[in-house]
Amino acid sequence: MTLDIHLRHAFPGFRLEVDMVLPGGLTCLFGRSGSGKTSIVNAVAGLLRPDEARIVLDGARLDNLPPHRREVGYVFQDARLFPHLTVAENLTYAPRVRGRKVEGMARVVDLLGIGALLSRRPAALSGGEKQRVAIGRALLSQPRLLLMDEPLAALDEARKAEILPYVEALRDETGLPILYVSHALPEVARLATTIAVIEAGRVQALGPAAEILSDPATAQLMGLRDAGAVLTARIAAQEEDGLTRLETAAGPLWLPRIAGLPGRSLRVRIAAQDVILSRDRPVGLSALNILPARVAALHEGQGPGVLVRLEVGQEHILARLTRRSAQALALAPGVTVHAVLKSVAVAQADVGGLPPAG
Repeated sequence: MTLDIHLRHAFPGFRLEVDMVLPGGLTCLFGRSGSGKTSIVNAVAGLLRPDEARIVLDGARLDNLPPHRREVGYVFQDARLFPHLTVAENLTYAPRVRGRKVEGMARVVDLLGIGALLSRRPAALSGGEKQRVAIGRALLSQPRLLLMDEPLAALDEARKAEILPYVEALRDETGLPILYVSHALPEVARLATTIAVIEAGRVQALGPAAEILSDPATAQLMGLRDAGAVLTARIAAQEEDGLTRLETAAGPLWLPRIAGLPGRSLRVRIAAQDVILSRDRPVGLSALNILPARVAALHEGQGPGVLVRLEVGQEHILARLTRRSAQALALAPGVTVHAVLKSVAVAQADVGGLPPAG
């Protein structure tokens, strides 16, 4: 699947100029509020008619079609369920009004865990339940592409934690290409297979999630406070003391209990601000996770900080430290170091399922 998007549109005081070709999987449009993310998905959906547009999904032009013929599902920030209809009636609304047979109902209900909700009305649902129903309604419209515009932004942290696994299942089990808007970097790191960084109506960076997240230059655009890269890992063992031992390309990693059987593959986000560097392997520390690494690049910002890109096995993580510390350690590309990470520094929300290869 490829989605080819070329847009030109003038808003008052703002111009959208976007050119990008996206692969399958889940592509996150990441950027600050007002950067143009929602305008892009609205143009793809046909809710915005740009001054100039060429939108091609797998060789088929969408921009010259009305919205109802684009075969695009849309999940908004608020669920927008029909309050007078039951969950089952909301789910089947699109095929019923089009006079089509409802297909895949059982699979969608099972995928999203909403079987117990079918007879309820939206007023009796939690925020997370409403969003799962909204996703199900979009899926049952039989779309070729799913658009999700900040679907978790209105939820509290508990409800986000509830729904994230369902979005991962949607990404991994349906094969449906997804264009996902967010300005929450931990959420993006957990879900995205591809990231497009949008700033002032333009694409500033585009590429595989692991590459974008571990690039110090891109981290400046995405926000230093939340900067962090992802490691792939596999559950090796569930320890008796409540820790899970993971195997990574750089060595073992111990984290607070992660649900899953040995052998399960994961993606773990490691925040740059939680990584401490040492030239020699430290001893006498309480931190369990000490990963051998090599400095790949340093990126100095305008302030006193430095972002260090580290090679750990065949992957990369970031460390954020002061320029003074970098100078004291004589850091430079090629220098070997040890990356130290406290087990409790990685939150449960930073651990998610690994997307399928390819």
